[in-house]
Amino acid sequence: MSSEQHLQHKSHALQEHYDLVAQKLKRLRHDYAIATDTLIHFQLEKQIEQTEAEFNELAQQLDELERALSSGRVYRALLKLGYREQARAFRRLIETHSIGAFLIHGSLYYGQRWLLNRLVVQHLPHIMTGKIIRIELSRIARRSDSAALWRELGGRVGLGRQSSIPEIAERVYQWWRTQNVLLIFYDVDCLSQTFLHELIQEFWLPLATKVQEATLSASQFKLLMFLIDYEGCVGNWSLPFVERLDSTWKPDNPVKLPEITEFSEDELTNWLEYAADELPTKLIDQLDETVQTILKNSDNGIPEPALGEICHLSGCNWYEEEEKWLRL
Repeated sequence: MSSEQHLQHKSHALQEHYDLVAQKLKRLRHDYAIATDTLIHFQLEKQIEQTEAEFNELAQQLDELERALSSGRVYRALLKLGYREQARAFRRLIETHSIGAFLIHGSLYYGQRWLLNRLVVQHLPHIMTGKIIRIELSRIARRSDSAALWRELGGRVGLGRQSSIPEIAERVYQWWRTQNVLLIFYDVDCLSQTFLHELIQEFWLPLATKVQEATLSASQFKLLMFLIDYEGCVGNWSLPFVERLDSTWKPDNPVKLPEITEFSEDELTNWLEYAADELPTKLIDQLDETVQTILKNSDNGIPEPALGEICHLSGCNWYEEEEKWLRL
């Protein structure tokens, strides 16, 4: 049973309880209005107070459930908006390979983290039960000190902070033999070009090569690495990225996904029509006005402000919802 189905079943059960309490409250008020005995009058008054409290509590729970269901519908709709080129390239690779590294890049506020979560949730949801290593480079990296990265990564994989790069790669390899492994390096733009090249050449390349050479050819486990660039600069560096996958591509070469761009007017219009069943009718009834409002309040289609505006128009708060939606 999906989370939405669970919420719907809970909502239906709660609605039935709510209706029963409403009927009870109506009867109590009727009996109170015609009661003449003082004691009975007092007892009914207390029962009404208790029933009203229960009624109000149920109403609040129903409102919360409806907001959760509405939020879920908006989330499903947003998963269909934009990023088609990136999703297509990612899907093409993971359908034929169990290993891959990807650069997600674009300017600030272009939804890099949203795209990361979307790719994983839509195409590899089962990988979330595997081993996930997250490295926040903005917190630890200094352009002149790559050692901080290796200390952090060594600690994250359960080794000493003075572990060597081959030891770290070996630990990740051993994990992969029994489960899915997901490596995420946020803010790779905080590294220098030299140190990002070191990460690829000295860590990823030997690791990917060893996995390819393993005798576990029938293994269904995935080994994926994501490099997240929030400044849109890394794609222009002289690094061994591959942009087009062909028969000569090997998994040790990181794939540079298409750079994230703004949502266009046509893209938003087509999406609103396509996702109409998941969105509030007011957004669809005034479609052209909705599109212009989104563009106006997102600096002409910058993804994160656009997502935030769509949430606002749909009656939810992007900043509150992203804490639930963005698991990576």
